[in-house]
Amino acid sequence: MSEFSLDLTEDQLQVQKWVHEFAESVVRPAAAEWDEREETPWPIIEEAAKVGLYSLDFMANAFGDPTGVLLPVVMEEMCWGDSGICLAVFGTTLGVVGIMGNGTPEQIGEWVPQCFGTADEPKMAAFAVSEADAGSDVSSLRTRALYDEAKDEWVLNGTKTWITNGGIADVHVVVASVDPELGARGQASFVVGPGTPGLRQGQKFSKMGIRASHTAEVVLEDCRIPGRNLLGGKEKLDERLARVREGKSSGRTQAAMATFEASRPAVAAMAVGIGRAAYEYALDYAKERTQFKRPIIENQAIAFKLADMRTQIDAARLLTWRAAWMSKAGKAFDAAEGSMSKLYAGEMVVKVTEEAIQILGGAGYVKDHPVERWHRDSKIFTIFEGTSEIQRLVIARTISGIHIK
Repeated sequence: MSEFSLDLTEDQLQVQKWVHEFAESVVRPAAAEWDEREETPWPIIEEAAKVGLYSLDFMANAFGDPTGVLLPVVMEEMCWGDSGICLAVFGTTLGVVGIMGNGTPEQIGEWVPQCFGTADEPKMAAFAVSEADAGSDVSSLRTRALYDEAKDEWVLNGTKTWITNGGIADVHVVVASVDPELGARGQASFVVGPGTPGLRQGQKFSKMGIRASHTAEVVLEDCRIPGRNLLGGKEKLDERLARVREGKSSGRTQAAMATFEASRPAVAAMAVGIGRAAYEYALDYAKERTQFKRPIIENQAIAFKLADMRTQIDAARLLTWRAAWMSKAGKAFDAAEGSMSKLYAGEMVVKVTEEAIQILGGAGYVKDHPVERWHRDSKIFTIFEGTSEIQRLVIARTISGIHIK
């Protein structure tokens, strides 16, 4: 039996170094500009595609890492550079995970390459679940998918909201209700391909943070897609719905939840990256800033803040790596370990970035220093991919076996 180790392998270390260099030389210098512009940073996406960072091959390598840890490592380094740009570059993976988690091998082979495009012409994907009246309550989705048997087409109608890459993506993965009476168990995922009539961008949202990442409504109006664009296929859907109507288990995780479960450790790693950036910046500042004739780090009030920040960041990373490893190893989240990583990392990054501002004082509150941006970016990590309250609910239900409300 091999010895227990938390050391990254040589291959993982090489990837970590490569991604960090990209984040340091390309992403971080551009972060303030794209935050201010609140636009999709296409030049950086194109550069990432050119060097192979934004590509199917690279993401397949990251997802295929036998330890499960490589993807969190990549996300941490990119968010150390900037989380908004990271999400602009890698937001496509949400759609990819939706396809891989629900599609057949043939559908995966057809659609996943289209999500990334090529090095010369990169493309984007989006994962569309949330609605105005169905955020945390995914079972209340109103977007409908009706099957037109005569034409073997699905007709989608509804409005999605808070969608990363919504309306500008080439491939949209849409979760819709096939049988509303069955709630979440009556939902399925559909692929809407490039240029499909009936899909358009609605309102684009002006956000507090992660402003380089495009977030908008996706409006579906009699949007017709081929029958084969139902992920998993109609035969399996009909069998599943029949079991549910008979009062039996559907035999699968609901469409949206399957994607969230797979993505939570990666999202937690993004929060770790922001927290690490803020901690490192505050540590350097505290060593250089002099008050009362000594560096402020010599004061316990400051040094203890930094000690807590580092401890919380490392704890979040360990929870994240554990969840990623468990997921890759096929181990059940018997204590909702995926939700634990997302919950702790999300709340950690809000605290750590706030403390970084406090250490800088007035300098931390102005845009001359990046900590105010990192704090604005941090808050979303207690909200998207499942709020902190929902994570606690998932954990509580899992450890108790009781349907806590």
